[in-house]
Amino acid sequence: MKIEVWSDFVCPFCYIGKRRMEFALEQFSHRDDVEIGYKSYELDPEAEVNPGQNMHEYLSSKKGMSLEQAKSMNESLREQAAEAGLTYNFDTMQHTNTFDAHRVAKYADEKGKGKEMTERLLKAYFTDSELISDHATLIKLAGDVGLDENEVTALLKVDDYAIHVRADEEQARQLGVQGVPFFVFNDKYAVSGAQPQEAFNEVLEKVWEEENEEPVLKSLNPKKSKTTYCTDEGCEIVEED
Repeated sequence: MKIEVWSDFVCPFCYIGKRRMEFALEQFSHRDDVEIGYKSYELDPEAEVNPGQNMHEYLSSKKGMSLEQAKSMNESLREQAAEAGLTYNFDTMQHTNTFDAHRVAKYADEKGKGKEMTERLLKAYFTDSELISDHATLIKLAGDVGLDENEVTALLKVDDYAIHVRADEEQARQLGVQGVPFFVFNDKYAVSGAQPQEAFNEVLEKVWEEENEEPVLKSLNPKKSKTTYCTDEGCEIVEED
């Protein structure tokens, strides 16, 4: 089974959704036959490298809400992350542009370290409060997962792997992706948002049973569900029929 995941490294629901999917895979009897690939998606391609705002201030200005409302929303996200075993430090988190981080992730994927690099970048941003647009930081993080730091230094000086990032984003547009995380199973089934672990359990079993069907992209979001995802307008919880 192939699972492709479109996500961004500054998307709080992407990290939560990733972990919930991984918990489901731990219980999936065919997990050794599952291949996961991560796709690039920039929530805010125009984001500054050094915006000069903490996450509460950024969310407040982005959503047009008060600082207290932003803090309350971030606290809710922090609690959801904690339920998934993740630590989110919104007070010190550094929102930034993620294009270079995606380029490094595509390089890592080519070297067989895509999953490790994705996890390291997410942890660096949400837990360690590192500036993941900073080249020195990206080089260090790449080294943490066993990549050649000299090669990463060289690719960051030019536009290497930019075409791969753009290709993922173009594919997302063709699929009609409106927000992330966005999961595609076997090129046939789409799941949007950080669904509960139980939903991922159900999807894995269903896709495995029907893996020989002709490729037709179908939504497997559960009925009457709460979809949690991020768009370029922000992150939200949406009630779906």
